[in-house]
Amino acid sequence: MLIDVPPQMHERMACSIAASVKYQVPADILLAVAEQEGGRPGLWVPNTNGTFDVGSMQFNTAYLADLRKYGITAADVAKPGCFSYLLAAQRLQGHLRYDTGDKWTRAANYHSRTPKYNAPYRAALIRRAAKWNAWLQVSFPGYYMTGLIAR
Repeated sequence: MLIDVPPQMHERMACSIAASVKYQVPADILLAVAEQEGGRPGLWVPNTNGTFDVGSMQFNTAYLADLRKYGITAADVAKPGCFSYLLAAQRLQGHLRYDTGDKWTRAANYHSRTPKYNAPYRAALIRRAAKWNAWLQVSFPGYYMTGLIAR
């Protein structure tokens, strides 16, 4: 239930849960990524490689080249609403399904595949996902929204 979270987090919570259902990504992991990224609508953070992390899910502009054929722009990702969460869930789904390593390393690939950046992000995701797992079980009893089907 969203009543037990601050109003400024309602979009993050509702959009993360909806995107996790659509792309069959565990909600606890997507919520952990959203919290770890710490983005917000309209936020553009420059990276040292010339790309930007954009919007609520800090979606990297390097990934937008493949989406340009669908008319998706960084401005679209920066807007409020669930679109950035849907893109992030789709990308996270790909990492969880096709990358190598344990599920947490694959999930942390959302941030970076480089081990020195992946490892601390991975550790933070594990902590954050445990918190969100507990919240989801209390808030949505009877619904399977956590974990990951082994491949």
